[in-house]
Amino acid sequence: MTRDGVVSRPGLFGLLGQAGRVTVVSAPAGSGKTLLLRSWAGEKNLAERAAWVPVQGTERDPQRFWLSVLGALRDTAAGSKLVRPLTAAPDLDGWAVVERLLTDLGGLADRVWLLIDDVHELRSAEALRQLELLMMRAPAGLRFVLATRHDLRLGLHRLRLEGELTEIRAADLRFTRSDARALFEAAGIPLSSAALGSLYDRTEGWVAGLRLAALSLAGHPDPDRFAAEFSGSERTVAEYLLAEVLERQTEPVRQLLLRTSVLDRVNGELADLLTGASGGERILQQLEQAGAFVTALDARRSWFRYHQLFADLLQLELRGSGPAELPALHETAAGWYAEHGYPAEAVRHAQAAEDWSLAARVLSDHWVGLGLGGLGATAQELLARFPAGVIAGDPELAARMAGVELGRGSLEEAERYVVLATRALESASPDRRGRSQVVLAVVRMRLARQRGDVAAVAEQAQPLLAPAGAADPAGLGLGEDLRALALINLGIAELWTARSDEADRHLEQGIALARRIGRPFLEVTGLAHWAQLLSWRSFPLGVQRASEAIELAGRHGWTEEPVAGAAHLALGMAMVAEGRLAAGERSLEQAERTLRTEVEPAAGMRLRYSRGLLEFVSGRPEAALGAFRAAERLAAQLVTEHILAGRLRSHVLQALVRLGETQRVEAALAEMPGPERDTAEMRNALAVLRLAQDDPAAATVALAPVINGSAPLVNAHLWHVQAFLLEAIARDALGEVPAARRAMERALILAEPESLLFPFLLNPAPALLDRHRRLATPHATLISAALTLLAPSGPGDPGSPPEGGPGGHGGHGGHGGHGRAGSPPVRGGLGGRIPPRQQSGILPPRPARLTEPLSESEIRVLRYLPTKLSAPEIADQLYLSVNTVKTHMRHLYDKLGAHRRHEAVEQARALGLLAPSPRSR
Repeated sequence: MTRDGVVSRPGLFGLLGQAGRVTVVSAPAGSGKTLLLRSWAGEKNLAERAAWVPVQGTERDPQRFWLSVLGALRDTAAGSKLVRPLTAAPDLDGWAVVERLLTDLGGLADRVWLLIDDVHELRSAEALRQLELLMMRAPAGLRFVLATRHDLRLGLHRLRLEGELTEIRAADLRFTRSDARALFEAAGIPLSSAALGSLYDRTEGWVAGLRLAALSLAGHPDPDRFAAEFSGSERTVAEYLLAEVLERQTEPVRQLLLRTSVLDRVNGELADLLTGASGGERILQQLEQAGAFVTALDARRSWFRYHQLFADLLQLELRGSGPAELPALHETAAGWYAEHGYPAEAVRHAQAAEDWSLAARVLSDHWVGLGLGGLGATAQELLARFPAGVIAGDPELAARMAGVELGRGSLEEAERYVVLATRALESASPDRRGRSQVVLAVVRMRLARQRGDVAAVAEQAQPLLAPAGAADPAGLGLGEDLRALALINLGIAELWTARSDEADRHLEQGIALARRIGRPFLEVTGLAHWAQLLSWRSFPLGVQRASEAIELAGRHGWTEEPVAGAAHLALGMAMVAEGRLAAGERSLEQAERTLRTEVEPAAGMRLRYSRGLLEFVSGRPEAALGAFRAAERLAAQLVTEHILAGRLRSHVLQALVRLGETQRVEAALAEMPGPERDTAEMRNALAVLRLAQDDPAAATVALAPVINGSAPLVNAHLWHVQAFLLEAIARDALGEVPAARRAMERALILAEPESLLFPFLLNPAPALLDRHRRLATPHATLISAALTLLAPSGPGDPGSPPEGGPGGHGGHGGHGGHGRAGSPPVRGGLGGRIPPRQQSGILPPRPARLTEPLSESEIRVLRYLPTKLSAPEIADQLYLSVNTVKTHMRHLYDKLGAHRRHEAVEQARALGLLAPSPRSR
């Protein structure tokens, strides 16, 4: 027995200590589940080995739940060394968090218990599936203990068959007679054996009933008579004992218990406010000390919660004795929570009071902060609680709902809510109209950005772009979050629509502001896109900014989030430009896994384009053309033409030439408007066509405006290098050796500062390069790097320049490593095929890679493949049909290049799509 009246229960403690992988403690309220787990952890000194996660009431936010799990594991001695920190962020994926935990805990050597209390409150079906996955794939050292009021849909039957599931139910939790006697003796309550027996029989060992009886009997003049008087079910016993408890309390304590029962948690100040009295904290501490179903939530014992059964009965009593007080209590609580920085609680109580105006104002005012703080799902759940008519009539709520639909990639639904918000704005109250206009502007800005409508983005951003340093955009008290958001959104839209100078200015300002106000998510977003912009001017500078974004994302645990994917996109393309194909491919694959192209079609277009370029220089023109076509489809969704659209069309034509489709290319160029046909990109494509047609003289004519600088070309040094390289190939074919040398030297001069090897892989001319190397050229090192990549065999890292050579930046962000580089077929200078180094038989097969990105549904199925669940069981867990799951599995096998389930798992692990196997760690 402890000083708090906790009865030691060696039998159950032993069962918990010797349990298998998962223990489920399932019993009704008041059965002593939490008490058992806390007393077991205390008696066994598990403070440093037990991660305690109490699920908040009606938890619907997977992100908040998983951040709690991760934080609790980090608080253990073993977890503090293994589990990386993770910061809340918008759209943080619970599946990715589970994979991250599986990876981090792979080296777990000590036993650690993850105790999750009140699992029944976890109302997110997705979070439950994620929890199930963690339990099935966790290392043996991690044990799970789940406390719940009822059985959950967690697919634990397989663990039961394997003997890895321990179940403790209500019958196991009931006190024995000796436990009951120990409880009353510890409380100093003398009971005769007959009275104890009567009390025990009527409570049937129910822990809550016995503890309530102990509270009621304390100081009672006739304990035996009291024990004999009550009877009935657990509910009626509880109600009877509760009445006894309340009747024996002073009026201040009674009022505090009743009035604060509407709260999920309470502190002294809030209790005083709801009761109109003082001393609330002292009363709560005394009740907690007495074990009166009051639990402290923090070490300082300033926040408390009531046992749920106790709270339910108090609320029942309150509804019976003072129903008219309920709205006022909820409204008072809402005001206090809003004033003290607890917006989610404030909105819930305002909604309970049916004060829709207050609830709408608080939710809208804190929407951005909730999203950036990782509580986006909570905000959306609160928004969904408003009646449809209230949403339609409130411009801010309708605008928020439009934003939710945008996040889902549903532009049509988003537009519908924008229309509703616009209509409601006409009748908005004068004191909210300005703010509502700004909220609507933010949503319109996001909608316009996703469509690539830069003019509309700029228009909607203006109300938010207060002068630098201003804390109050548009004079509406909105804070600097919105200004940073507006700057970065505007910069991204300008980036993809060829307004480079404006994009540069706005992104730089947005990043600086986000850094100053402590919004790392916005900072990473800005850095990732700024890296893309800077790459078009200087690839090394783009690599630097992309690496900064990746490092910052990693520091906050966002490596598997879309925000990091944008940085990997910029980094991957820069590495491909430098000839580091293996490292570039890994970065692009990371971007493919994380970027949501349905939400960001402009970035998706760049991603597909970059993949096509990689495939092109790796000797796979068919795959390159497929990627280019996918990029074209995404570009077609944008209102303003994508900055890369012209360059993409040029590479489509060059891919068709490589595939022998010269007549199609000829026809496409003939149909093209004159101004576009005269751009440098198209002139390069025309030169490639003429060389393939054995007409080098025509190629030089096509290239002349690019060589002399008269063809329009902005921030595209790669195209200049390609033009001079093509000129060298053409002049060499014409026998004009001095002119060929001059053109090659000019290409090398342009490529040298940034170690650009991509053009020499795109249009390989190894013989010409080798001859040039023998001359007195200062670019011999760059030529050697290109020839190493083009060589059919030889030492060194396949797909990467030699160590210390051009392009060898040390593998920024850990992206160095092994891979492969193929070479496209050539004819003359563009003539004979140079076989990939892998065909030599010297090198091992290249690492696995996806033939195309996985869909979100396929990723969800993939995460269950390492488990022992069958296809029907996976379908049951994901609420899908068996045929749908089997279809997803077939697609997974195709995309991973696998024939069997275990092969698909190994390929996925090699790609980083799944955590490594515990056996391989």
